[in-house]
Amino acid sequence: MGTPEQIDTAYIYERRKGCCSRQPAKEMEREKLGSRTGFILLSAGCAIGIGNVWRFPYITGLYGGGVFVLLYLFFLIAMGVPVMTMEFAVGRASQKSIIKSFQALEKPGQKWHLNGCLGMIGNYLLMMFYTTVTGWMLYYFYQMMTGKFQGKDTEQVGEMFQDMLSSPLILTGAMVIIVVAGILICSIGLQKGVERITKIMMSLLLVIIIILAVHSCTLEGGREGLKFYLLPDFERTKEVGIWATVNAAMNQAFFTLSLGIGAMGIFGSYIDKKRSLLGESVNIAILDTFVAFVSGLIIFPSCFAFGISPAQGPKLIFVTLPNVFNGMAGGRIWGTLFFIFMTFAAFSTILAVFENIISCCMDLFHWGRKKACLINLAAITLLSLPCALGFNLLSGFQPMGEGSTVLDLEDFLVSNVILPIGSLCYLLFCVTRFGWGFHNYREEANTGSGLKLPRFIRFYVTYILPLLLLFMIVKGLIPA
Repeated sequence: MGTPEQIDTAYIYERRKGCCSRQPAKEMEREKLGSRTGFILLSAGCAIGIGNVWRFPYITGLYGGGVFVLLYLFFLIAMGVPVMTMEFAVGRASQKSIIKSFQALEKPGQKWHLNGCLGMIGNYLLMMFYTTVTGWMLYYFYQMMTGKFQGKDTEQVGEMFQDMLSSPLILTGAMVIIVVAGILICSIGLQKGVERITKIMMSLLLVIIIILAVHSCTLEGGREGLKFYLLPDFERTKEVGIWATVNAAMNQAFFTLSLGIGAMGIFGSYIDKKRSLLGESVNIAILDTFVAFVSGLIIFPSCFAFGISPAQGPKLIFVTLPNVFNGMAGGRIWGTLFFIFMTFAAFSTILAVFENIISCCMDLFHWGRKKACLINLAAITLLSLPCALGFNLLSGFQPMGEGSTVLDLEDFLVSNVILPIGSLCYLLFCVTRFGWGFHNYREEANTGSGLKLPRFIRFYVTYILPLLLLFMIVKGLIPA
């Protein structure tokens, strides 16, 4: 507990940071996750999203198959995992969400806490388009389950996708269902709501993805898809460019983990100090990579078995694959499983980021969980409307050039600006004497049993990793 003098000193320090009165002990209590499994699945659920299934297989095929996969794994270890340990360390040491975590650890007079504001903006901005895209997955699950795609040819399936985008009612309705479901689960509580539902959902996701992968790999002609996916093809890499491949692998490895906006840090604030953070970060990265890798085992053999190119981006998921399922024996069942898997993958990220937003509001405004959920139910619904309407009523607004939508702008701001800049702030805060400092970061990260950060890593994270992040930021802001 500390002596009275220590308690008063801490109280004065809190007042200097803007806290104007002592808070009751009850308010100081913080919810905790019920188990280590819950922490790993929640954190992995935040990382596992549409990009794992939608983007990873596509760019793997585009950039040389096995060549890209090897580069991706290298940058995942070299960039993603170290920054993840930093986000977890700041969260666990501060016991706060991103909006207050830097303030709790920074020295008096420093301005690191401004990154908390950037992170909170990033969380809201991410949900402004992610809720809509998750709604697409839910709607496609409904259509596949009810047999709407049966008997449709390629052109008709393409028309169904365009009909969905052009309908304000469908896109808004699906988005609202996602927001209401996410907020409702968060309102039940951390353990009883978010942790319990995520455990169930992630367990089902892993079972479904394995079933789908086994089925896909056994399709006649699927072996060629596996070769295309897994064997290094240096000719394909040369065609798109070696530096382009390196950059793509770097971006995928980094952004797949949802770093920079405190979406991982929040779960660090909910765990104890029994396990070291490097070991936990590696486990989460492995689980995230497993889902991305197995998604390729579903998509590539299926496409090659039916003579379809996998390099089609969004069209692959919403137009091509429904046609693939139509041609399979029991395709309605396999298609339904695929889109419920896609919905779970996207919704796991929704739950994680919603929890971060709600925790930020509780820390910042001292609201209770129920009040924070109710206010954010209205706020996130309203903020998500521009994206949902950007494909129909607001389609005339093309912020990034002809053919672009509100979603493109919001995705660009999150992926190319807020995530990398926020991650650089975490990095500099943890490794420089002008922030929290490498010693404090390493001590926090190494507390508990498991893998430890070696002392010699200091040179790499202080001088090399910042340059890699700066390269990503600059590259992301330069028009293609």
